[in-house]
Amino acid sequence: MKEKKRIPTTGEPIAWTSPFVALRKVGAPLAQVGQPDATPRNAPPLTPKRDRGRVDIIRQTAHRGGKTVTVVTGFSGLSLAEQETLAKEMQQACGAGGTVKEGRIEIQGDQPAKIRALLEAEGFRVAGVR
Repeated sequence: MKEKKRIPTTGEPIAWTSPFVALRKVGAPLAQVGQPDATPRNAPPLTPKRDRGRVDIIRQTAHRGGKTVTVVTGFSGLSLAEQETLAKEMQQACGAGGTVKEGRIEIQGDQPAKIRALLEAEGFRVAGVR
């Protein structure tokens, strides 16, 4: 049976050892506290995104049981992986579900203003909402 570690209730300090001490013994560099990494994982690109093309935003209700769906079409030169990443960003910004079908992004609900702002921030020219 594994021995339980007891925490003192008398107010004395708790002896705690860091699991990263083993890395220091090996000689691996550790990041300094308070100093950011040289290349953060979610850092925006250094150059601003410019003119990634023209897209259309369309509101549709046909064949959807009366529910409104906002469809973004007209992506040229954008791979499927990039479209899926962009769709995920749109879903998070709108707080709604969505999908990528046949080269277009469908977001549930009537969300053209939020989607337009996100697309313009990404460098797309939004032609208009139909």
